[in-house]
Amino acid sequence: MKYGGYKSEMEECSLSFLSLLRPFRCTPQSGVLSSLSHPFAVGFHRGSMMQTQEFQHILRILNTNVEGKRNVVFGLTKIKGIGRRFADLICKKAEIDVNKRAGEMTADEIEKLVAIIQNPRQFKIPLWFLNRQKDFKTGKYTQVFAQNFDAKLRDDIERMKKIRAHRGLRHWWGIRVRGQHTCSTGRRKH
Repeated sequence: MKYGGYKSEMEECSLSFLSLLRPFRCTPQSGVLSSLSHPFAVGFHRGSMMQTQEFQHILRILNTNVEGKRNVVFGLTKIKGIGRRFADLICKKAEIDVNKRAGEMTADEIEKLVAIIQNPRQFKIPLWFLNRQKDFKTGKYTQVFAQNFDAKLRDDIERMKKIRAHRGLRHWWGIRVRGQHTCSTGRRKH
């Protein structure tokens, strides 16, 4: 009898725990939707986070898909050539809340971010913060991002191979470039 009572308590406990794991549903009967003015509001399990129709799950910024559910700073790091510090800096320059979700940004905010990324010197971002300093051909300081990042890297490696520099030769041979040991590791090309 004692074991049977214990088992029923465990079943009740597991059922109540499983009910917590189920997704939160907004129904007209629960009264949650009646208090909201927007008919397309969707509730999440956390309850306090509500999502409106303007929320974008995937944003297209500089030919890169950015997840809308991530913070703006971490979402911008998906763009090649933009790290966490640079993303944080451009959000501050654009006066965008860094705790905001990327999907909640307006079109004007996105345009402002793109303008800052494309012309960082006009927005007083220091030279030492840029990722392409003293370009070999132009001698300018720029921020390289997206497809330009891959193209510049490829051009640099091809230039090193052409002048037969040590780094270029190591790239050519497909072995470690930065002084690592190669006796026991790095036996495959990639």
